[in-house]
Amino acid sequence: MIKMNDRWEMEDRRRRKDEHIENYLKSEIITNTLLEDIYIEHNALSNVNMEEIDTSIEFLGRTISMPLMVNAMTGGGEAGSDINEDLSSICEAVGIPMASGSEAIAIKDEESRDSFTLLKDKDVIKIGNLGSERSLEDFIFAKDLIGADIMQVHLNIAQELVMPEGDRDFRRLDENIRNLVEKLDIPIIVKETGSGISKSVAHKLIDMGVAYIDVAGKGGTNFIEIEDLRDVETDFSEFYDWGIPTAKSIIDVRSVSKDVFIIASGGLRNATDIVKSIIIGADMAAMSGEVLRYLLHGGYEACEEFLKDLQYKIKVIMCLLGVKNIEELKKVDYKVVGRLKELLN
Repeated sequence: MIKMNDRWEMEDRRRRKDEHIENYLKSEIITNTLLEDIYIEHNALSNVNMEEIDTSIEFLGRTISMPLMVNAMTGGGEAGSDINEDLSSICEAVGIPMASGSEAIAIKDEESRDSFTLLKDKDVIKIGNLGSERSLEDFIFAKDLIGADIMQVHLNIAQELVMPEGDRDFRRLDENIRNLVEKLDIPIIVKETGSGISKSVAHKLIDMGVAYIDVAGKGGTNFIEIEDLRDVETDFSEFYDWGIPTAKSIIDVRSVSKDVFIIASGGLRNATDIVKSIIIGADMAAMSGEVLRYLLHGGYEACEEFLKDLQYKIKVIMCLLGVKNIEELKKVDYKVVGRLKELLN
């Protein structure tokens, strides 16, 4: 039997999930990824046949159509089920992976589980999601709930500190992550949530045995602002610009290791952002906010068309650069200018 306090907690979590979607659409502060400070040069003698360009990559032993995944968004609230159903079907049609939103709500709230379990039957690479403070048992539950191929372990200290009900004690996160690397029977992706991964944190994660890092840098969905819109008592607007820009985070993490699999996320909005991310060190890109906007404002077909257009435009840029596949794209020369150059020096 569910205790009254537990019921209130579950209802509050569902309400927060829906508020996150509403507040994301209301949010206005757009910080800078600094990907605009990456200069790539046109190749007038491309010597490439557009029809032969291959955007596919291997990920977790499967071939995906392009180096892109739809990143963690939602699940558990009233809107979450419809969004996850549509996005998973779109990802299946386009041939790219999909990450669920945080599954924490489903651990106690049985009514919320359907919005996650619908992913099980989809023929996509499924990526589960829980916070880094959660136990091994919670991760096993979340993995089984959606039939995950890999689990995201999200780091969201900034978001938690802005939430009135958020966590305040972060002393055992590294211990938890190390335990998951050693004992969970599928790989993990350690993922930030909008504040980026620094060089020193990347060192620590790799030393723990983490093989996949999603930088989730500054420039995209701003959870500090989203949570601040829920709290009328305290103004946290001075922190809206907090974090490491996505471009800097990608370069910093790649400088630590040639082997770690880097996912670029945090404010990627178009094919140029994806291509630049790959050129400066990422293995794959991830989008969430832009995909959500197309789905909620344009509908299912508009969202699917947006993702298919992205793949075509990636091919266009690859043709302009004179490369035929993603491995060749990773070797394209680039220059760093402006603010990003200052931060890297």
